[in-house]
Amino acid sequence: MFSKILIANRGEIAVRIIRACKEMGIATVAVYSTADADSLHVALADERCCIGGADAADSYLNEERIISAALVTGAKAIHPGYGFLSENAHFASLCRKHGIVFIGPSARNMDALGDKAEVKRMMSEAGLPSIPGTGVLPSAEAAASAARELGYPVMLKARSGGGGRGIRLIESPERLESVFYQAEGESAAAFGDGALYLEKYIHPARHIELQIIADEQGDVVCLGERDCSVQRRHQKLIEESPSPAVSAEQRGKLIERATAAIKRLGYVGVGTLEFLLDRDGNFWFMEMNVRLQVEHTVTEMLTNVDMVKWQIRAAAGVPLGFTQDDIRIDGCAIECRINAAAPGTVNFLHTPGGPFVRFDTYLVAGDSITPYYDPLLGKLIVYAGTREEALRKMRAALCELVIDGVRTNLSEQLRLLDDPRFMDGSYDLTFMETQV
Repeated sequence: MFSKILIANRGEIAVRIIRACKEMGIATVAVYSTADADSLHVALADERCCIGGADAADSYLNEERIISAALVTGAKAIHPGYGFLSENAHFASLCRKHGIVFIGPSARNMDALGDKAEVKRMMSEAGLPSIPGTGVLPSAEAAASAARELGYPVMLKARSGGGGRGIRLIESPERLESVFYQAEGESAAAFGDGALYLEKYIHPARHIELQIIADEQGDVVCLGERDCSVQRRHQKLIEESPSPAVSAEQRGKLIERATAAIKRLGYVGVGTLEFLLDRDGNFWFMEMNVRLQVEHTVTEMLTNVDMVKWQIRAAAGVPLGFTQDDIRIDGCAIECRINAAAPGTVNFLHTPGGPFVRFDTYLVAGDSITPYYDPLLGKLIVYAGTREEALRKMRAALCELVIDGVRTNLSEQLRLLDDPRFMDGSYDLTFMETQV
């Protein structure tokens, strides 16, 4: 096991990783930008190192400075969290070059899974139908040609990263060129990679994720699915597990085929297979995320499996200590993302408590919320024996959460939970289009 890990991230995920490391007896190193000098993850880590200015390109995306911080502090591994460098194959290779373990898949795996067309082919061979689409597009002209062949409407997507960045719906050829360059620039700024690809637009549909963990010994376990269909501009707001739209029979078949595909890839670490579920009950494979997802916490609450610890163990070569038969999909877990609506200062913070209530955050009273990074302040997660109980528990927890001094989306989350379509589980990706 690693004696010291550097966390190449910030915010709530950096705090989450540091806490897992402390419980495992692993020393931690926090890297931070000048804007995050007083952040909680910096205070919690055993060591800390400033790596640049507030701009992500100068700090959290600066590969050389992060590697230097690891070498200076003697960190044996780097945990990238999500976003930033978490899916950057070059950074994973750079870690290996300097004798540092990248806590995530190998650069070879990331390169292979970065080829969307190849991944879809492999998943199709494993029995998972894939959305028709392209590989990486070299230019706007190539995108226009591919869109004509696929037929409008199409989705333009960034190869790297997540959080809705670099994604555009294109309904006609007139907008394609300008939208292509916008998405390319957005993706390059957020992830250091401007590569884009196209997919056929399937509508209406639900966004279903399948969470897996794989070890070096070739064992793969699936921790069930999450429904992530409540999104605004491709940014998720509420996730729940299991999905109210997926039957036990569908789940079993999907898990069987997905684990077979992951074994064929020789993948090691945590990963997420993303699907669209159409109105006829058909699953369409979209892509695989080779990192820890923001919403991994809702799966943890449902299955009682600490995914961050197992991600670290997998990177250290530790075999999985459980099998698929040990995973029970009982009850319901729901997660609401709490976002800042504008910069501000946290004057007072009160977090909800009680059995099976969890709030993952980096906030403390006095924190200044800056405009430099993602607006996510924290994730509120609850678990109960039934979906109806979980909804009541989430409403109560949202009403108890107080973040004074910063405008948030708390009231909106309460409104969304009370929407009849969310209450009866019939929502899909069009849900937010009708919200005022």
